[in-house]
Amino acid sequence: MAQIHPSAEVQSDKIGNGTTIWQFCVILKNATIGENCNINCQVFIENDVIIGNNVTIKSGVQVWDGVVLEDNVFIGPNVTFTNDLIPRSKRYPTAFLKTLVKKGASVGANATIVAGNTIGENALIGAGSVVTRDIPANTVWFGNPAKQKGIIDENGKIIYDKNND
Repeated sequence: MAQIHPSAEVQSDKIGNGTTIWQFCVILKNATIGENCNINCQVFIENDVIIGNNVTIKSGVQVWDGVVLEDNVFIGPNVTFTNDLIPRSKRYPTAFLKTLVKKGASVGANATIVAGNTIGENALIGAGSVVTRDIPANTVWFGNPAKQKGIIDENGKIIYDKNND
């Protein structure tokens, strides 16, 4: 059974066992959240969102329509997802762009993920980075725009590429 703080507004009934949803979260009715997730305070999750198992979403994140977070993903505080490349007030696209964060990837605090991109398995996005393209698996990216700075091995050790300084 999920643990939901009384101040959270959770409209979805698709919340996995062992998931914790903290204060002042809003989760719309068609969102799907897996098991053993930790959804920190002040997180907003829209309808067309799928969140896998063992995902951590830190405070102040909005997960908009079209975002998929696979298993074991970490989303740092105040990460920004987008889903519309040409936003206009009261004018919506026929379909929102899809953004995929693959298994085991981590996105650092205050990063911005531009709509329509995929972050590969176990990739690491540094704090404050702006992701404007697909990110390959097992790579380390940071900056604005984010650039590859190295790789990350299966033990989580970062190996910097001196040619990318």
